[in-house]
Amino acid sequence: MEAISLKPEIPQFEIGDTVDVHQRILEGQKERIQVFTGVVIARRGEGMRASFTVRRIVQGEGVERVFPLHSPRIAKVEVKRTGRVRRAKLYYLRDRVGKATRLRERRTKVSENGAPRGAGRKEAAPKAGKKA
Repeated sequence: MEAISLKPEIPQFEIGDTVDVHQRILEGQKERIQVFTGVVIARRGEGMRASFTVRRIVQGEGVERVFPLHSPRIAKVEVKRTGRVRRAKLYYLRDRVGKATRLRERRTKVSENGAPRGAGRKEAAPKAGKKA
């Protein structure tokens, strides 16, 4: 029964990506869309219970919001920039200020058939130095 409520059009985004979350806001009888832009610092849960945390800086103050992924209040999620990270959760960004909060961009190579290959992975190379 849970599969009925799941949104099929959720884009693929990961930790470290900068996203625009378009949220439906009710003001009296009118409905409008408000955009929250920030870096995804955490994802948790699966299925209907899946949620993600987005962090941004507003007037020098860090603001985090947790969004349920399949909520009807979420109109859409747009990926603006992909980030290259080595952690599952980016809670360390809470202690950082200014340029220190920037993340490297993840570059994806596309093969001939259109599928990404080796996204952000280093190939194993023989180590230089000590000879056997």
